[in-house]
Amino acid sequence: MTKRTAKLVLGALCLCCAIGAIALRLARATPPVGVVTTNISGPVAFDPFQLWSRTPEHLARIQVEGMSDVYVRVITIAPGGQTGWHGHPGPVFVSVKSGVATEYHGDDEECTPIIHLPGTGFMETSGEVHNVRNEGNDPLELVALFLVPARAAPRIDMPNPGNCPF
Repeated sequence: MTKRTAKLVLGALCLCCAIGAIALRLARATPPVGVVTTNISGPVAFDPFQLWSRTPEHLARIQVEGMSDVYVRVITIAPGGQTGWHGHPGPVFVSVKSGVATEYHGDDEECTPIIHLPGTGFMETSGEVHNVRNEGNDPLELVALFLVPARAAPRIDMPNPGNCPF
């Protein structure tokens, strides 16, 4: 076998391994169930920015390095539905418009439900694996603002971390 042939064989093997790893990850992903997502806006391109806002009662600071895409989406989850285990490449601001959102985190060994009522909100940060479920009898409607790196998918499907019985 020549050096060139050996390099081609090795390259083909590496490519096959990479494809197999991606396929295995996708096979273990937990897709949404009973979820309808409506894109209201986005992606909208944002240049890097620093935001600083202060009043006597409030201070907000956000610094973004690199280009970003912003999405606004309405996410409706039917009773018994769930987002599936997933993460995001940037922060997500979530508002509960109606229904009750029950959130679970992949790094919580106790699988503690976090309840979000209508009129409240919560944050999802990059690298955080979570699942939002509608454990109530009424549809759950969320409004979410995603701030993600330019050209990145706003959602990353993740395998079930195994800490919850579902």
